[in-house]
Parts: sequence; C-alpha cells; structure tokens
Amino acid sequence: MTEIERTEVHRIPAAPARTASYEADPNEVGRVLLLYSGGLDTSVMLKWIQDEYGAEVVCLTVNLGQPGEDYDVVKGKALQLGAIDCHVVDAREQFAQEFLVPAIKANAVYGNGYPLFTALGRPLIAQLAVDYARQSGCDTIAHGCTGKGNDQVRIETTIATLAPELKVIAPVRSWQMGREEEIAYAREHGIPVKGGTEVAPYSIDDNLWGRSSEGRWIEDLSHAPEDDVFQLVTRPEEAPDEAEVVTVSFEAGVPVALNGERLGLVELLERVAEIGCRHGVGIIDHIEDRIVGLKVRDIYEVPAAAIVLAAHLELEKLVGTIHQNQFKPALDQKWGYLVYAGLWWEPLRTDLDAYMDAVNAQVTGTIGLKLFKGSVRVVTRESPNAVYDATLASFAESGGLFSQTASPGFIELWSLQSRLAHQLRNRV
Repeated sequence: MTEIERTEVHRIPAAPARTASYEADPNEVGRVLLLYSGGLDTSVMLKWIQDEYGAEVVCLTVNLGQPGEDYDVVKGKALQLGAIDCHVVDAREQFAQEFLVPAIKANAVYGNGYPLFTALGRPLIAQLAVDYARQSGCDTIAHGCTGKGNDQVRIETTIATLAPELKVIAPVRSWQMGREEEIAYAREHGIPVKGGTEVAPYSIDDNLWGRSSEGRWIEDLSHAPEDDVFQLVTRPEEAPDEAEVVTVSFEAGVPVALNGERLGLVELLERVAEIGCRHGVGIIDHIEDRIVGLKVRDIYEVPAAAIVLAAHLELEKLVGTIHQNQFKPALDQKWGYLVYAGLWWEPLRTDLDAYMDAVNAQVTGTIGLKLFKGSVRVVTRESPNAVYDATLASFAESGGLFSQTASPGFIELWSLQSRLAHQLRNRV
C-alpha cells in the first residue's frame, strides 16, 4: 500500500445531519468565517471546509494575550492553505476592559478555583466572529471546539444570540477524529504540521488572565502533577527564597497601579503575571463540573488572577458593611456560573453588573500582598472609604461612637430569642 493509499483510510467523513436550527445546511454554505489559531485542528478544518462544502473561507485570529504567538506566521499559513483573507485582531484592551474588569468586580471564580479566563474570552471571540462574518459577507461561522467541552456552548450561544441569520459548523465535533487521523489528512493535503507528527503532550489554552492544560497524565486522578506541565509559572520549590511584597491599587474596583506606578490595564496585568510567575503563584489543580455533564481535571496557571482577585476581594471587604459582605458572595457565585455556562448575554448577568458597579464605586484603595513560594497573603490595607476606625478598634480607647458600657444591654436583646428557644427546647 502506498503512502497516499494509507492516508486515504483516514479521510474525514462529511458533516452529519443537523440537530439544531442554527447548524448549517451543507447546500447553503457559500462563504465561511473560520476561527483560526494556526494549529493542526483549524488548519485541517480550513482545507476540509473548502473541499467538503465547496466554500470560500475567511479566517479570523484573535489576540487575547496568548504568549509567544507570531501572528504574521499564522496569517501567512492561512493564506497559503487557501483562505481568501485572514483578519488578525488585537483584542487585548477590549478583553481587559469589557470582560476582565466585570469579572474582577464580581470576584469571579467557578468551583472555588477556576478564574474563568477561557470562559471570559470565548464570548468576545464569538462576538468578533459575528462582526467579521458580516463585514466579509459570510453566511456561516466555523469553530474548532469538540463535543465534550464548554467552549462549543459559549461560542454557539453567542452566535445564535447576536446573529440568528448566521449558521454554524463545528467540524471537529462532527468528524470525531483523533490526532493520527488529523496528521494523515494534513500529510495528504500538504498542510504543515507544527512540531512535525509528534503528539503535543498537553492541550493548552491561554490569555491575559491565565493558562490551562489538559490531556496526558492530567486525566489520571491518581497522578501527581509533573514538572513539564508548568511552562508559565515557576514551580514553587524553585521560586526565590526571599518573599516579595507588591501593592495593587484600585479605583472604583478597577486595578490602576502596581507598586505605586499607574499603568494601563493590559500592561498592569502583564506585569502582575510576570511577578506572580517568578514566585510560583497561581497553580491550581482543579476538579471541574462541566456544563455538558462531565467531571474533568484541569491544571491552571493563573498568576495575574491569583494576585488581583485576592487584592480586590480584601479591599471590597474593607469598604463594605457586614451586610454587604455577607450578601455579595452569593451574587458573585451566580455571576461566575452564568459566565462559565456560556450565558454571557443573559440579562441576569447585566442586571448583576449593575449591583457590582454600585458596590465597587467605593472600592478604591491599595492592598499589599506578600508573595512567597506559591502563596499570596494580604499584609497591608489602605482606603479612604474603609469602614474602619483605628480608634474604635483599639482596646485602649473608649467613648466616642462606641460606648463599651452599652454592651450589656445589647447582649441581652441580641441573645433574647436564642435564649428563650434554648430554654423551651430543654425544659423538663
């Protein structure tokens, strides 16, 4: 059997019948906007869409702060493989201002660990896909998500919400092929394979707010993390032996300065991430309940989020009353869940944003954090809006707004119902 004959065995099947109204009818696909990363999946998709649908393909590559990408190379590869155009969009500022700022104000995490960096990026990518599809005269948008992940939900929900006239195709989900089949198809059609034919050890996703790794031993819950997975954050054991204190300043809940130096948001987050990486901060080994029904394990490296969220939460607690501080976490959790579940455009999220903005109007001040071998610890707090008075808090002072002699009467009234209930339940 020749090499061509062997690879023909691995040809990718055509798309199956539609199960949702927004899925594309193959007979109606004329021009496709492909979300293109330059990797194996999307490069194979670029060629396959042209062959299977007889369609023109316009590519869109979005920069959300992924380190180490050469976007000129990505664009050149897309055009080489037959794309009629390839748009490269630097969306870092929009991502930071419109998606990360609301997440910071909502102290957004999912499952007590994941700071939602991928979940926050997908609706922006899909929104840009809609914009460029319309500008380019496309009738269909294609993405490279699988049928087991959350990203398919986030992207397709956005498209169906913002552009019901556009259709969607998801070739990787449809053809259900493995890495070897992709490589065979790439060889057959002259598609360059980054790194040759060697299987990448991990599936990586990253942006300004963090990085995730999946695959290989990560799927084995009994397997402790191996060192080679940490390509962003220094392993805590190898971090400096001297702690470092950094300060993060906020105005109305938005980070504006690092160590006293005012910076643009994107630069601030990049610098915070660099410092956190050096000190081994932000490693999360996480068991996650996906919205598609699976329970999975992910390794996250989130140095910027680990520092900024810790600082924001502490400052918010300092300026809030006891009632605000007890109430808001439930809303934070709901906000995070809506974003994780792909419902960025859900009206409840924007309703919650109104409350987050109102609370954060007072979240101005500076928090100092000590970083040491993977740990982040708040050590100093300062705010003009702090609901705190050093004189009132002092054991050595008395009088003024707080009279210690009033305490017995308060205690008697405060405990009245509890005391009566206890006596009733324990009467002989």
